[in-house]
Amino acid sequence: MVGLVIDNDVYNRVGESWWEEDNPLNLLHGSLTPGRFAYFRTVLGATIGRDYRGLRALDVGSGGGFLAEEFTRIGFRVTGIDPSPVSIDTARRHADRAELDIEYRIGSGERLPVPDSTFDVVYCCDVLEHVSDLDQVIAETSRVLKPGGLYLFDTINRTFVSKLVAIKIMQEWRMTRMFDTPIHDWSMCIRPAELTALLERRDLRLGEIVGLGPRSKNPLRLLDLARAGGTRLSYGELSRRLDFGQIRSTAISYMGYAVANGESPPRQRDGLPDGRDQL
Repeated sequence: MVGLVIDNDVYNRVGESWWEEDNPLNLLHGSLTPGRFAYFRTVLGATIGRDYRGLRALDVGSGGGFLAEEFTRIGFRVTGIDPSPVSIDTARRHADRAELDIEYRIGSGERLPVPDSTFDVVYCCDVLEHVSDLDQVIAETSRVLKPGGLYLFDTINRTFVSKLVAIKIMQEWRMTRMFDTPIHDWSMCIRPAELTALLERRDLRLGEIVGLGPRSKNPLRLLDLARAGGTRLSYGELSRRLDFGQIRSTAISYMGYAVANGESPPRQRDGLPDGRDQL
């Protein structure tokens, strides 16, 4: 069990405005939502197919509902779980306005309030580096997945580069930080090999890992980090300018998938390499 030094209550304090572009949490939406969802759709197409009607997906750490709404729109029956009551209320209201049928429940990844072997897909984004008991979260994920079910994830790597970007630039340096409170602890970030070992221990076999990060090469984006917030530049626009998505390097963040119950991953199709050499 890890003693938390990060301030997870921030999602209650500012969680009413997940969908507002001037909220720092919207940085997770502007280009991160479409960037990682594009990758997830590639994995889904290669492993499950293209018809998701009737399939059930569980969003662990659903926040304001960014990804829950995307999965619902392509046909999944989505249940979102989050420990923040404020975030859950926000997600429900937004889904109602969008006329999307999504079930939201208050709960944590360490104790998912759902039955065993219920879901075809479980996904967990921007969460694993926040939890108090990572092994228990992975164990719960394995418990609720159907045999052969698909686990999709992303998280922050524990490297010098991620410490510079996620801790120093985004959290500590006054000109560029998003919150005046710690939202990440570098010691809780997870190296790919560590996550792979936990997955295999809980009968989840890794399919691949790929890099996740900004794709923009424009040096002006460094100035945008200092301008973001308020009327100068919204966090949503900053996210779009950074153009997050799949990249070669896993040095900052990474995403990937695993298959439940120790089954071999489905045969890779062209354009979806194994990726184990990046561990």
